[in-house]
Amino acid sequence: MSAFVDQIIVSLRHHHDQLVEVIDGLDDGQLVEPSGASEWRICDVLSHLGSGSEIMLRPLAAATGTEVPEGDNQAVWDRWNAMAPREQAQGYVDHGAVLVEVLESLTPEQRDAVTIRRPRLPEPVPLEVAAGMRLNEVAQHTWDVTVGLDPAATVDATAAGLMLTLLSDQLSFMLDVTAEPDALSEPTEVAAGDWSLVIDQSVRLVPAGTNPLVTFTGTTESFYRLLGGRLAEPYTPAGTEVTGSVTLDDLRRVFPGF
Repeated sequence: MSAFVDQIIVSLRHHHDQLVEVIDGLDDGQLVEPSGASEWRICDVLSHLGSGSEIMLRPLAAATGTEVPEGDNQAVWDRWNAMAPREQAQGYVDHGAVLVEVLESLTPEQRDAVTIRRPRLPEPVPLEVAAGMRLNEVAQHTWDVTVGLDPAATVDATAAGLMLTLLSDQLSFMLDVTAEPDALSEPTEVAAGDWSLVIDQSVRLVPAGTNPLVTFTGTTESFYRLLGGRLAEPYTPAGTEVTGSVTLDDLRRVFPGF
């Protein structure tokens, strides 16, 4: 079994419990406040996470021999979008809990053998990849919720480190999906702690090199947020800087987020 599957599931549980605690303290007005996602309110983020839980649960349950209702993803999104903000929040609490519980219930043999079909991927993928994609989504959107309430909010450092490891290997394809390397006029390599970020025709995260052109100085979680398009100026920790042939603003353009 992959060394990372257990860690991913533990982190998903941590994030779910964290968000439930946050939701329990929100009044109806706070649910419609802006989030860290530029076009979404806090309730919209929770709706996205809730519908994502429902959509991921279907192939996961099918892969483990559990009967689940057939359904179209668009119909799921439409139903969630039509909910009132409080319904969206409670829906995330309920569906997110079921998804995490199902993941936790998998035996070591199932965790090793299960493959899951994910939207926009041509073939079913191992649980490590599917659950890692879910953790990437959950970690970033948990931050979207919490930063809407506290501008100093950060991503869980353990999750950030785990996600950087996954983005350098099993989830490397995700950087090409979200990044815009053409935003830079020339190729470059950015040193960031144990990692080097190579930007040319594509974007790759590799073990630290010896001759970087650029250095990113900052925390692991801030570097992870940069890759997710979530290191805008108001949310950049003090001491974060980029030196060399490109600037932090240049890198923000490579990773615009949403």
